[in-house]
Amino acid sequence: MPLTQATASDPSADPSTSAHVLLVDDDPGIRDVISEFLTRHGFSVTEAADGAGLGRALAAQRPDIIVLDVMLPGEDGLSLCRKLAAADGPPVIILSAMGDETDRIVGLELGADDYLPKPCNPRELLARIKAVLRRRSETRGQVSLSASCEFAGWRFDMVRRELRSPDNVVVNLSSGEFSLLRVFVERPQRILTRDQLLDLARGPESDAYDRAIDVQISRLRRKLNDGDGGAELIRTIRNEGYVFNATVVRR
Repeated sequence: MPLTQATASDPSADPSTSAHVLLVDDDPGIRDVISEFLTRHGFSVTEAADGAGLGRALAAQRPDIIVLDVMLPGEDGLSLCRKLAAADGPPVIILSAMGDETDRIVGLELGADDYLPKPCNPRELLARIKAVLRRRSETRGQVSLSASCEFAGWRFDMVRRELRSPDNVVVNLSSGEFSLLRVFVERPQRILTRDQLLDLARGPESDAYDRAIDVQISRLRRKLNDGDGGAELIRTIRNEGYVFNATVVRR
């Protein structure tokens, strides 16, 4: 799937106003129901039936968010999600008939921002889309206060959403990993509980038992450790939470 992307659209401060959703599902009936519902609630919707259609839609205009089915003809949704995350694509909400916890965690590990089992209530999907867009909008507003920083030889540019290792190698971050690292660098040397990380990185509307933070901490820790000779930048404090074990210099 080619991931060449056109210029992003620019939604207003209210993420539910004129935001552009790319809906990828091979079932035309599901596409019709979801597209009609989201359109009635102020979104513009582009539809695609498979990975090839997703690539064509991305080349025409980068959406604000992608709603992606797992069971697609040809390349499956999980593989597409992995490529989108690696290319710093738009946030992704995965839809899947495989709704058990293991499948959900796999989707989040591959870079999805949220995961919703099928069949889903369009109202719940609408709420999830608004929550993901709101988190992205809040992140953009916050990064203007401290555009970039350095820690342990790493450089983190929150405007470009770019992380560079001490060897000057760009390390790709999913949307969730970016939000989590931003929380850590803004609060170094401070113990943060899992609930605090959920609220700060994903918003207070997150599920109390959402495993996304666990998954993203593990992924982020591996990326930071791999690039820094094994230094433990994110430490686990038993029975308390996590601490970002680095001195952060703001630029």
